[in-house]
Parts: sequence; structure tokens; C-alpha cells
Amino acid sequence: MKEITFNDIEGKIAEAETEGQVEALRIEYLGRKGSITKELRNISELPKSKRAREGARLNEIKNKMEEALSDRIDQLRSQKLQEESSQHYDMTMPGISPGIGHLHPVEQLERDVVELFMQLGFEVVDGPEIETEWYCFEALNIGPDHPARDMQDTFYLENGAVPRTHTSSVQIRHMENNNPPIRVIAPGKVYRNEDEDATHIWSFRQVEGLVVDYDISLSDLKGTLEYMLKGLFGEDTELRLRSNYFPYTEPSVEMDASCMVCNEASRRHCRVCKGTGWVELGGAGMVHPQVLRNVGVDPEEYSGFAFGFGLERITAVKYQLTDLRDLWRPDIRFLRQF
Repeated sequence: MKEITFNDIEGKIAEAETEGQVEALRIEYLGRKGSITKELRNISELPKSKRAREGARLNEIKNKMEEALSDRIDQLRSQKLQEESSQHYDMTMPGISPGIGHLHPVEQLERDVVELFMQLGFEVVDGPEIETEWYCFEALNIGPDHPARDMQDTFYLENGAVPRTHTSSVQIRHMENNNPPIRVIAPGKVYRNEDEDATHIWSFRQVEGLVVDYDISLSDLKGTLEYMLKGLFGEDTELRLRSNYFPYTEPSVEMDASCMVCNEASRRHCRVCKGTGWVELGGAGMVHPQVLRNVGVDPEEYSGFAFGFGLERITAVKYQLTDLRDLWRPDIRFLRQF
């Protein structure tokens, strides 16, 4: 395969006669499936001795191309302005409508999830983002000295309040003020003391679900999650539940979706599932009896299930993104792709 050089691309940019053609070149080379983007993703497959040099070369081409694309757009707009300035205008003609944007991909996914669960009769509930330790931790069986606290301990305010680390606090508040049957989902922003990298961000959007009623079982949880996954990723999507531990559910499971990108033939090199055929999406389980007692619900009479997942993670899986941080960087070129 011929090596990509900036000289080859520069000529194509200079020949572009419309902004649409310039944008098409940007997508061809720098889009999510663009030539340069693919080569940057494949650097890890090169011998170590070549990675740094090839990475520097591709990034230099990328930077030069972005600058050349911007310059060509400016040139085309300037030419158009000059042409229009020499023409006669009918001031009674209607004006040009402003461009219309679209929903952010995470917001769109949240709306899709909400719509799916509303079809199942779920109610959407909300609660405060600044919480007490009781609602955020202790009511969920996460005491001050519990090891699980280390995974979610976050920023504290001077009065001892804490920005919520999950929307489970909304579920606790709802159960305190409502008698079963309960069927709710709680979407919202959460905060954690995370070291940011391609797969972790310190603030993200989450959706948690809760059902409490007579004779609720793990099979009810599985059926609900399968309905959600098929609605988001297609009817061929499969669900896998793996045993895990969470203080507020017993038994607890991790939920995985079958990879929606690869098949058996291409699985070995899939960057989404890492060749396993499965993508981890979040946690779930049967509500712990003590959690029910903490909110005044008799676990001898009622049972329930709960689940939770991060919307950014599912968005990244759905659109095959390699860096969660791209979703919240102020780069309109990135967001236009959706």
C-alpha cells in the first residue's frame, strides 16, 4: 500500500471547489474511518522501533492537513464574498436561515434509553447532584470503612456533602417516599475522583434502573436488559451475565453485550471487544435485603433488581470511539460526524 504523504493530499485540497468537497476530503482522511485515522490506530501493531517515527510523521501530516483545509475554506469563502459583492441584491428576498445543529451523541443515547424503558412502563426520576453520605454510600451498604468505598470515594465539600458518584442515591430517595410496586430509571450526571485517560473521565452521565415488587427474580432482570440491548444495538445482540460483587446487590452480575462490530472472521483484530466477542457495559443484580430494610421495605414481602451503566461508555461502543474524552472536547468537527 502506498504511503500517505502530505504532498498527495495538498494537491487535492487545492483543487476543491466547494466547501462540501473540502469537508469530503477531511472525512476521507481525518474522519473516524479516514485513512490517516486508521493508520494512527494501527501504530501499535508496528515494531517498537518504528512506532515513534511513524506516529510523528502521521501527526505532522494531520496537523498540516487541518491547516490546509482551514485555509482552503477561508479562500473559498473569500472568493464567494467577492463574487456576491459585485452582484445586485433584491433586499425584499427572504434571508438565509441559520444552520440547524443536532443533539449531542450522549444526549441522543440517553433519550433512546429513556424511550425504551418508558415503553416498559418505567418512570423517569431525578434527584440532587450534591448528596449526603447516607444516600450516596451508607444506605447502599457502603459504610465508612467498607473496601468498596475506595472505588467511589470522590470530592467532598466543606459541609461533608459529596457530589453523587452514582444515581443510586436517586433510587434510595424514591424508595423512601414511594411504596412498591416501583419501576424507575434515574439518568443523570455523576462525579468520581478518576485519573482521566481514554476510558475514564471524572464526570460522566449514568443511567440506573430499579424495580421492586412481589416475586421479582433474576430472570426479570435478564429479560429487561435484553430488551434494552436489542433496542439499542439491534435484534441480534446477545446478553451475558457474569458473577461479580457489589455491596448493594446480592447476587451481583456484570452485564456484557455481544460485540456489535466484529464477527467470528474479524474478531481477532477487533478493537471494541479485544477479540473476546463481548463488551462490558455495566453492573446489575438483585437488590440487597438490607438496602430494602434501610428504606423501610420488607424484604420478606418484596424483592427487586437494579442495574447501572455509563452513557459515555455505551456511546463509545456504539460509534467505535477510542477516547471517551473526545465526546466532551469542544471540537465541532468531531461532533458533526454524528
